[in-house]
Amino acid sequence: MRGVYTSVNDIRKRVYAEVARLSYDYQDGDLSQMEQIPYRIIPGEVSTYRESVFLERAIVKERMRLAMGLPLRAASEHAPVSEGALECVRPEKYYQPPLINIIKFACHKCPDNVVKVTDACQGCLAHPCKEVCPKKAVSFENGKSVINQEKCIKCGKCVSACAYGAVVKLERPCARACGMDAIGSDEFGRADIDQEKCVSCGMCLANCPFGAIADKAQIFQTIQAIKSDTPVYAAIAPAVTGQFGPKMTPDKIRSAFQALGFTDVVEVAIGADLCTMEEARDFVEEVPEKLPFMATSCCPAWSMMAKKLFPEYSECISMALTPMVLTGRLIKKQHPGCKVAFIGPCAAKKLEAGRRTIRSDIDFVLTFEEVMGMFEAKKINFTKLEEQHSMHGASADGRGFAVSGGVAEAVVNCIKELYAEKEVKVENAEGLANCRKLLTMAKAGKYNGYLLEGMACPGGCVAGAGTIQPIAKSTAAVKLRKKTSTHAHATQSNYKDLLKQLEEIDKSI
Repeated sequence: MRGVYTSVNDIRKRVYAEVARLSYDYQDGDLSQMEQIPYRIIPGEVSTYRESVFLERAIVKERMRLAMGLPLRAASEHAPVSEGALECVRPEKYYQPPLINIIKFACHKCPDNVVKVTDACQGCLAHPCKEVCPKKAVSFENGKSVINQEKCIKCGKCVSACAYGAVVKLERPCARACGMDAIGSDEFGRADIDQEKCVSCGMCLANCPFGAIADKAQIFQTIQAIKSDTPVYAAIAPAVTGQFGPKMTPDKIRSAFQALGFTDVVEVAIGADLCTMEEARDFVEEVPEKLPFMATSCCPAWSMMAKKLFPEYSECISMALTPMVLTGRLIKKQHPGCKVAFIGPCAAKKLEAGRRTIRSDIDFVLTFEEVMGMFEAKKINFTKLEEQHSMHGASADGRGFAVSGGVAEAVVNCIKELYAEKEVKVENAEGLANCRKLLTMAKAGKYNGYLLEGMACPGGCVAGAGTIQPIAKSTAAVKLRKKTSTHAHATQSNYKDLLKQLEEIDKSI
């Protein structure tokens, strides 16, 4: 479903646009307009997507609350949608867990881990589905295959054996996408998230075809900060290339974000260059003398997963500051007193920015999808934007952080430049299920001496939960963007001399 524009994407965009418009228009403590927004998004008396127009509006109300950073409410709670909304007026408000939420009355109660026979069954003579079943759960009635669910162990052998593809295994899409096995069922059969397991990668919300899962946002708070006297800088992740469509060229990004009210923009690929050099140095100094292997640090969901499931190897996760944090510190060093909004593809970055040691570096985190809502609210026409000097200063390797394998490639290139005698072996994985397998093999000693790269999203950051563009198209756009870079590797960065100063800031926190 990724890369296909659906009604779920459309509703999300309209909610974000309305919340952004509400914030741009907000003044004097009046948020009464919130009560009218669900009727603009879901007009009329006849439902379009679900069995009831009232249910559609109720879901939109909860989406609005999440988009403003407010907590969800159960169907049993009765209160105006604007209840507690004035809490969002404070620009310094951070996300309150849980970040990823299931709107329970939007959940379809999808069948999970069920093997069933469809109408495509031809009642064939061979009966391979019956023959391969180890539990004798398959029988034939009226010439058609039937599965006894009490005997079935969901091994899938019948699924593979059927020549017609008539036997299918149904899995809840959100649960299938979750590499942490964090999604189960509540007492009513609705999807439920085990927050102790969840690492907020957002793959569940990106894969739910009913739009029942959503994350909290800081759209309202960011715009309030923009409207204040404090300069607000946009730190834009490398995955931005092509996200806002072909009319938003790299030369128009600065004008576009200034039209939203940001003071200026800085590409986070600069921070990626600094992160590259720090990880390269750490790898050379610590592997294998002090650590059996080193894992990259830039993906917060991968890092959190590793520390949750493999705590004995937590020291093997690089201690290098992430590109987001390094860029935030760089901006605040150059512009004291400003605020920084990270604009990127990632849901998990929202929690990373909320950590005590990072809150002073990154004030807001918005996804590309949320920012698109801001562009909609301001009715910005990309074709009419002035072309300014494109964001520059980062290397091709730094911009390559956006795709799977890019981080390890950048670190290896840096090591080759600075420590030519050091051999570097690399292994990488994308998707948390594969990342778990990678660390399991590392725990068994297979990857001693290796640099390991993990990306929670299949495809890398370009596949993050907050992206807009199809993954393959984004990957191609990033690779093309790399070719326009003025230099190839992090070692040639114009900002490399600032790395030690930023590290000193880190030690003082």
